[in-house]
Amino acid sequence: MIRPVLRHAFLAAGILLGSHAALAENRVALVIGQSNYRAVVPLPNPANDAKAMSQMLTESGFEVLTAADLSQNELRTKVGDFAAKVAEKGPDTVALVFYAGHGLQIDGENFLVPVDVDPKRETDIPLQAVRLNDVLNTLASVPSKTRILLLDACRNNPFPDINKTAGRGLAIVDAKTGAPGTFMSFSTSPGAEAEDGSGANSPYTSALLAAAKEPGLSIEDTFKRVRVAVNKATAGRQTPWDSSSLTDDFRFVGPAVAGPKLASVKKTVDEWKRDLKGKPAEAANELIVADGTDEAYEAFAVLYAQTPLGLQARDWLDRHRRMVAWNNAVIINTAAGYRAFIAQYPDSDLAPTARKLEERLRNRPNFVATVATAGGAPNASGAAASGPAAGQPTNASLGPTCPCTTPTLPLKKVDTPPKKRTEPDPPKRVDRAPPKRYVVPEDDVVVYRRPPPRDYYEPRGPSIGIGIGIGGFGGSGGYGGGDRGGGHQGTSRSGY
Repeated sequence: MIRPVLRHAFLAAGILLGSHAALAENRVALVIGQSNYRAVVPLPNPANDAKAMSQMLTESGFEVLTAADLSQNELRTKVGDFAAKVAEKGPDTVALVFYAGHGLQIDGENFLVPVDVDPKRETDIPLQAVRLNDVLNTLASVPSKTRILLLDACRNNPFPDINKTAGRGLAIVDAKTGAPGTFMSFSTSPGAEAEDGSGANSPYTSALLAAAKEPGLSIEDTFKRVRVAVNKATAGRQTPWDSSSLTDDFRFVGPAVAGPKLASVKKTVDEWKRDLKGKPAEAANELIVADGTDEAYEAFAVLYAQTPLGLQARDWLDRHRRMVAWNNAVIINTAAGYRAFIAQYPDSDLAPTARKLEERLRNRPNFVATVATAGGAPNASGAAASGPAAGQPTNASLGPTCPCTTPTLPLKKVDTPPKKRTEPDPPKRVDRAPPKRYVVPEDDVVVYRRPPPRDYYEPRGPSIGIGIGIGGFGGSGGYGGGDRGGGHQGTSRSGY
């Protein structure tokens, strides 16, 4: 019989071997903390958050690169250097980026905010900040096994010149529309603001530090615990949100599970109602926060409508559906789409941006109806879909004027006989008066006057002509040919 001391020793050795097995893959991380903003009040916690995350990730087997208080150029350089590091490590690499600091959405696009920005208008942000999409594209440009992006960047907009017109929080980013193998986590849900916290770390980072140290948890289960912990710590004011296209298992501590990841099965609203019925509101709230789907929140909001938690769930659901509708409008990017969003959400914080974009695109041709007829209306991820998932808002919710609601007509197969190949009809002869002639007696040379522009002359019989090409006309040239470069193919005009 094994003594208790030896049993504990064997268990510890097993955990240690499991950790080493998990660390056989390359793990590199870039940790950024933006605290000392120059134009606005500094943020106290991002520096602390970055320091604590660096220590936790180092203990989890990551090679950690740290950076703090970066300007725009420095932030871009650090991301580029990190991508080069990932490429150096090889395709079997887990690349993780943690960012703590300010983040903004402008015109439906998310930006990470360097410490040297001082915007006076919304249009200054794209010039002075760093697009989140640029960071994602840089990471996706190098081969890697898994990409993890953790953003504690949804704090309030601190810039008084633009905080009344820009939308709150960050816009939706769907990892499924990018490269497979990506996991993204935001410190709060789209369109909401995160708290910096009164302790040494933000509520999001505090919860992540605790959950990531638990051995054996998959990354999905880790962030389920993060959502519940942050929701509790903020009394429901803040709930983290994530999006995943992972194809391999990842765990901060412990070996990964081999084999392809199985897609989770969503429960319907009615199934959630059956599961939640009779449970205390607090226990039921933990279940739906951990799940994070519209169906779970819808069921909870109906069953617990008269409780404070039920009202919070309804607020979360309404905001999430509004952000999905906004994401659809931004993806479609037409005046009609923004008009439909304004009609449905005229008093939202995004309405001023929608009105501005609608005005900007008012005279732009609308091609969405053709796209919708060919492949279905775009869904929240930007891909064509044959129909909405249960409980999910659809483009139809944007209003009857939305171009993405154009119905597709049923197609009927018709057998038609193959067309006979026929020779093209010969060009019709155009009889026109010959050009005027001037005879030069000295040389006895016949000179033709050049016809007016765009007037074709077809001579009746042999003649002597001088070929003239203008701007690429003549021979087999095209419109804009010659010195102007290629363009629409033109008609030969030699022989004028």
